[in-house]
Amino acid sequence: MLNTTCPLLIHMENITRVAVVQACPVAFDLDATLRKTEVLISEAAKEGAKLIVFPEAFLTAYPKGSLFGAYVGGRTDVGREEFRRYYDSAIDVPGPAVDALAKICSKESIFLVIGVVERCMGTLYNTVLFFEPNGYLGMHRKVMPTGAERLMWGFGDGSTLEVFPTEVGRIGAVTCWENYMPLLRAAMFAQGIEIYCAPTADQRETWIATMRHVACEGRCFVLSSNQFSRRSDYPADYPTHFGDNPETVISAGGSCIIDPMGNFLAAPNYSEECILYADLDPKLLAHGKYDFDVVGHYARPDIFQLHVNTRPQTAVTFSCSTERSSSE
Repeated sequence: MLNTTCPLLIHMENITRVAVVQACPVAFDLDATLRKTEVLISEAAKEGAKLIVFPEAFLTAYPKGSLFGAYVGGRTDVGREEFRRYYDSAIDVPGPAVDALAKICSKESIFLVIGVVERCMGTLYNTVLFFEPNGYLGMHRKVMPTGAERLMWGFGDGSTLEVFPTEVGRIGAVTCWENYMPLLRAAMFAQGIEIYCAPTADQRETWIATMRHVACEGRCFVLSSNQFSRRSDYPADYPTHFGDNPETVISAGGSCIIDPMGNFLAAPNYSEECILYADLDPKLLAHGKYDFDVVGHYARPDIFQLHVNTRPQTAVTFSCSTERSSSE
């Protein structure tokens, strides 16, 4: 059960400029993607952003359209080799890529939320990493890969459902279709989340409706970040049902920034790589809580209770354990 015995006061005190990056990685090339990440962070920092959010699986690809050679009852050698390439481009936590990101954050004095493909033992995870100017803060592993994502990613657990109190606000992340899981959202709201980050691969209009709902439900700022990519952004030998036309749009973006009343601070963009900016005013958090607080005066704890298992679900203890440092 989440520890919410201490009062969760509004932590965000000052207007904070944030940035949502809508871009694609250099697919399956970790070093090149890290270089591109640094350029994008530097650009956003020059515009005054203190918190920068990147898309789901930015390091180093959301392999949209891939089948990994799987069919019911079997896998192909070609699919296994495809997975091997994906596995080799993933990152270790801790590891050199984490150190590189921490160094960039220190250089630019920014907070960073970025989607990565994490390699732990023989399993890949869809993971979000959090950084502050002083270094690495922590992670969130996607607890429920969607559909064919289960071919390539393992299942996260409740040990990384954490909201981080920082000087720019209480920050957490819920990845893509985890946002359709009401109890998972409730677990984040129960920790007083103020800046709700939603890295995604969903470009549909229905996703925007979900993001506006989450903002109204949690009375929090929502920062949704998706990739904008074309077929040309993937290797020529990448097998995908999207075909070989280099101009084919594989991911159309739709990134946005929303205030606690569901209004756009930065409207969805579906046309290009870009960086969206907004200034988050903490007064809007209190305005929203005035008539609706999902874990406060609107919660009805006499009727409803939330229990979350925050213990790591691992068969053995190993170096990439995600055990939380906070009390349960």
